[in-house]
Amino acid sequence: MKQHILILGIGNVLWADEGFGVRCVEHINQHFELPDNVEILDGGTQGLYLVQHVQNCDILVVFDAVDYGLEPGTLKIVEGDEVPKFMGAKKMSLHQTGFQEVLALAEFAGGYPDELLLLGVQPEALEDFGGSLRDVVKDQIAPAVQIAVDYLAERDTLLVPRPQAEASVAEDLSPNQLAIHVYESGRPDEDDACRIGDSRFMPKTEASH
Repeated sequence: MKQHILILGIGNVLWADEGFGVRCVEHINQHFELPDNVEILDGGTQGLYLVQHVQNCDILVVFDAVDYGLEPGTLKIVEGDEVPKFMGAKKMSLHQTGFQEVLALAEFAGGYPDELLLLGVQPEALEDFGGSLRDVVKDQIAPAVQIAVDYLAERDTLLVPRPQAEASVAEDLSPNQLAIHVYESGRPDEDDACRIGDSRFMPKTEASH
């Protein structure tokens, strides 16, 4: 019986480099054919809703942006029991604590993966609402994906590249409006868009009275 493999991207595409994990699984979904035993999931910031998916897999590959205190764009590979420690090394957002809890709950319930791989990138920018990945982080998507492809190949699971002409036929993992090429091309000018949050809920300045 083949091992069930989950390829999971977590993070929030609305906050710049926080979206790294999601963009990685989008890349895989678009550019590779997946065997029947491989599930790919845009986990976003779903937190505990991911427990059942983690419980049901034998091998878990996770992509995320994690603050290791390194140079922006640095890619770090973490395996096995070290993964939960690194997910909370320096919390950037609520989703990281949430995923630590996902792993803990899955283990408590007796459904923990046999093998676990985290491909984390050091973010450059986070406080940029509506922003996309910075170049140093975006440049790590393909290398991170290749590491995952090689890792799975060593476990007799091959992700076969799609022909270039078929790259656009893959079913979207999330609403098309959030696809990276649509998302980036539709971003308003900085003068027209709030970069630090929802302007409806920001404190008013003296100039705005």
